[in-house]
Amino acid sequence: MQIILLEKVANLGQLGDVVKVKDGYARNFLIPQGKAKRATEANLQQFEARRAELEAKQAAVLADAQARAAKLVDAVVTIEQKAGVDGRLFGSVTNVDVAEAITAFGVEVKRFEVRLPNGPLKAVGEYELEIALHHDVVSTVKIVVAGLAA
Repeated sequence: MQIILLEKVANLGQLGDVVKVKDGYARNFLIPQGKAKRATEANLQQFEARRAELEAKQAAVLADAQARAAKLVDAVVTIEQKAGVDGRLFGSVTNVDVAEAITAFGVEVKRFEVRLPNGPLKAVGEYELEIALHHDVVSTVKIVVAGLAA
């Protein structure tokens, strides 16, 4: 299916690109999320009429992400969890826990923006995590997992 991208999509293209994707990807993800429209003649004309508006919106989203990333420079966030004597946590620290801790720190972060490449954190210690605030803006945050006596 041919679609017009209404915003930048990772590994697919930029705003305004006409790309061919599988039908299910377009129907079930891109179109319902508002990231794309079918590439019909009417939609192409409508897109060209709205191009400046969409570009301004994307620039505002990027500027917001850069401002949030600036606040996260050299940030150290502490998360306390119950832990055993050996330093292993009872449970784990997930992307939801990290997002809540960073939001409490003062920067709005959603759970899907937190990257945990090795899965949930299961031990006490210091971790460097990436926060993907935008496709082009990735910030690194130091997370300290402190253990509470069980």
